[in-house]
Amino acid sequence: MKFKDRVVLVTGGARGIGAATASRFAQEGARVVVSDMDLAPAEEVAGPINGLAVACDVTSREQVEAMVGRAVSELGRLDVLVCCAGIIRDNMLYKMSDDDWDSVIDTHLKGTFFCARAAQKPMVEQKFGKMVFLSSTSALGNRGQTNYSTAKAGLQGMARTLAIELGPFNINVNTVAPGFVETRMTRATAERMGVDFEAFKVGAASQIPLRRVGQPEDIASVISFLCSEDSSFVSGQTIYVRGGP
Repeated sequence: MKFKDRVVLVTGGARGIGAATASRFAQEGARVVVSDMDLAPAEEVAGPINGLAVACDVTSREQVEAMVGRAVSELGRLDVLVCCAGIIRDNMLYKMSDDDWDSVIDTHLKGTFFCARAAQKPMVEQKFGKMVFLSSTSALGNRGQTNYSTAKAGLQGMARTLAIELGPFNINVNTVAPGFVETRMTRATAERMGVDFEAFKVGAASQIPLRRVGQPEDIASVISFLCSEDSSFVSGQTIYVRGGP
């Protein structure tokens, strides 16, 4: 129960890594706000963990500020922000549309910026806070993902900068960069490529030293560590969680 009496907000919390993260924090005693674009799937995750479900488009400053305000007003404080909200619009550069670029950049970068800016206010006031942004191994470059790779690399720069700015207020900011994780997003990638998902996973696992693909729970456990007192002197870092170096 290392997060007893803590309030945690997870964006993109209705599916995949976000849902696993919300459940992990609840298991460890936190009161969890599960945020997603659509309320129904957020409620499905929040219900079993007695969490608060909130519908929020993270690209809307007004909606983000309302979400954070509701978390603080209804639960009394905000201790942890985990930004998992994200989308993919993969394509080769010559086929990537303006909308492909804008939607991915806005969701990951603008969305995380809005959430961090709103969340820092109560965290600064209480002189305590933890933020974790979900990056990706794609930040190192990945064919067909100019938009996504740029956004995920940008989140690492954002975390390093905010770690410097918010450190004096006892706020830690880090990023987690997963490798291949079995989620709806990776399934969509396989479908786009016209590859059977099971075969896609086997191929991915063969390139991973641990010889298996990641599960959402693998990422949630690292996020939990970065938000715990066990990592109180860790800030501005990116941890790659990819089953190997």
